[in-house]
Amino acid sequence: MKKHLPLLIIIGLLVLISFGCKYIVVPEDLIAKRAVSTGWDAIITGVTKTENNSLHIEITLRNLTGEWSTMQVDPGKAVTLVSAGKSYACEEVYLSTGGHRLAPGFQLRGYTTGTLSNPQLQLNYVECEGANAEPGAELLIDYEYFNGPLDYYHQDSNKFTGKFELSLDDIETDLVYPIFEIVEGLALPVDADITAISENVVNLMDIKRDASGFEFTWQNYNPTDFALKTHIGTPPVIGEDGIIYGVFQIMDLAPTPLTPAKEQIQWTTKVAVPETEQGFYILLSVESGQMRMYVNHLIDITQY
Repeated sequence: MKKHLPLLIIIGLLVLISFGCKYIVVPEDLIAKRAVSTGWDAIITGVTKTENNSLHIEITLRNLTGEWSTMQVDPGKAVTLVSAGKSYACEEVYLSTGGHRLAPGFQLRGYTTGTLSNPQLQLNYVECEGANAEPGAELLIDYEYFNGPLDYYHQDSNKFTGKFELSLDDIETDLVYPIFEIVEGLALPVDADITAISENVVNLMDIKRDASGFEFTWQNYNPTDFALKTHIGTPPVIGEDGIIYGVFQIMDLAPTPLTPAKEQIQWTTKVAVPETEQGFYILLSVESGQMRMYVNHLIDITQY
């Protein structure tokens, strides 16, 4: 053993030197993921004072990632307003997609929160107590976002962070929802065949609308030799008012019928929307590729 000691010392020094120089090969797919994500954008659409002397700042969120993506600001983390040389902690913060993944090129100004039995509309905004919007004031916001399909078993995969630096001098009031940039081929027609797990095929068979909202009839065809379920959850919608309607829940929590082998089966989902709103798209997540992996599809129902 002693005669090999000098050789072991040399090898150890070489290892330490290599780590000291930080010569580490990063996998190409990880480099690609970091390079392609340009993050989200935020646009201030209104600034007003509330009755309790807080500064109320309305914000529209815009998906610039090039992928389906969900974003959020930690509700327990204060946002900072810098105005006239003073810093204010803005503790009332609602900035999110409501858990849903939003299509690239889309923008939103609100989402649905609450429960399935008692959904609540939540607009995106920040309030800063005791602050004023002096010329040159800026809003500083740290956020996080998740790109691509939702993998239930690895929900933190494809996580990124970003920062908004928003000038309160720049207010836009003429935004058109829900699309700000058309992505060619993204929106599917209502009669599209959508491939799901185990080569199953999901179709939207019927759309009904009344004063309470939409009722969608879905069909799953199972070409395999065994019965299974294809989970799509309760798909939400987004329309011309820039609001996502539908409370988020993991897709396999919603009841889905078992499709027998070599057969097809139908079921319905509902989503409440205001009777006056138009121009909707379905944000559909379909179990695909593997169990509890949900791939996103956009269905154009603007004619309904």
